[in-house]
This record gives sequence, structure tokens and C-alpha cells, in this order.
Amino acid sequence: MAIDLPALPYSDTALDPHISERTISFHYGKHHAAYVNNLNGLIEGTDHADSSLEDIVRAAGPGGLFNNAAQVWNHTFYWNCMSPDGGGDPSGDLAAAIESSFGSVDAFKEQFKADSVGNFGSGWTWLVREGDGLAIVKTDDADTPLAHGQTALLTIDVWEHAYYLDYQNARPAYVDAFIEHLLNWEFVAANFAA
Repeated sequence: MAIDLPALPYSDTALDPHISERTISFHYGKHHAAYVNNLNGLIEGTDHADSSLEDIVRAAGPGGLFNNAAQVWNHTFYWNCMSPDGGGDPSGDLAAAIESSFGSVDAFKEQFKADSVGNFGSGWTWLVREGDGLAIVKTDDADTPLAHGQTALLTIDVWEHAYYLDYQNARPAYVDAFIEHLLNWEFVAANFAA
């Protein structure tokens, strides 16, 4: 069973002006697609050939298999964390959990922004369910909460290929646009409720 490149949940122009069609074409069409192609080459003819993506991520040790599988999973999750109708604030049980864990939604946004901007080098910043509460975690390179038994609720990709064509080295502007205009609270709430 080959791993497929999942379709984007919106058109490649839908996130303009915050993320351009050009960025989507490289980030999704080149980077994400390459991870899928590499992963399929690595699992062909192995015990992982019929495994789910999640099982491959959980079973793989450090190296190429993990890096490509985790990047496929991370990117697929990331695309769903954004919406052309995103931004605003969460509501309901998710908002209550965020307020309980961070003091307020605004405090969460400030910490998530600070951690995303301060995530050194290439990686990801996540909102995860941890025990009875929520936490923000940063991962390097391809690492993912899935590999550590955590439940991912939200992520932002802070590898330069996620924003460099639109924002150059202004990672804070990209993170602001993500939080204020693109963050898909409905997807985050569905992950929280699952």
C-alpha cells in the first residue's frame, strides 16, 4: 500500500495574501510531495509496505524512514491547521481548556507566537494535549508529538521553506499571519474533542 500525497483542504490560492500560491506550489507541490515519494521508495518491499503512515512513524527509529514518514504526517496535519476563514478565537470546551492551561486565549497566542519565533533552526511548534491539560512543545527537524505518545491539536511549520518566499527572514510576520488570519480553530477543536 503506497502512501498518497493527500489533497490540500483548499485551493492553492485560498490562503492569499498570507501564504501565496507560489509558496504553496513549492511547499506542498515540491517539499511535501518529495517526502511522500521518498517514503514510498523506502517502504517498498519492506515490512512497512502495508503499514499506515502513523504506524510507520511510531515504529521507525532515527534516520531516513522516520524523517520522511514524520514529515509526511507533520505536513498533512499542518495544512489542516489553516483555513482561508481562519483566525479569531476558539470557543466552547477548547477555549475553556486553553484558558485553564494558559490563563487566557491571548496568553496562549502570545506564548505560541514566542515559541514559534524562538524555535531555533528548522522545526515545528505544537499545541498538544498533555495529561489533563494542554502544552506548547517545540520539535526539531522532522520530530513530531506522534512519536512521543502526545496528542497533537495544532502545529505551525517553522522550516524556512514554509514562509521564506513570502516573508524572507521575517518569521514573526509569518507567525502573526498564521495566528491572526489562518489558524483553523475548527480543526483544533475536532482534535481536542477526539
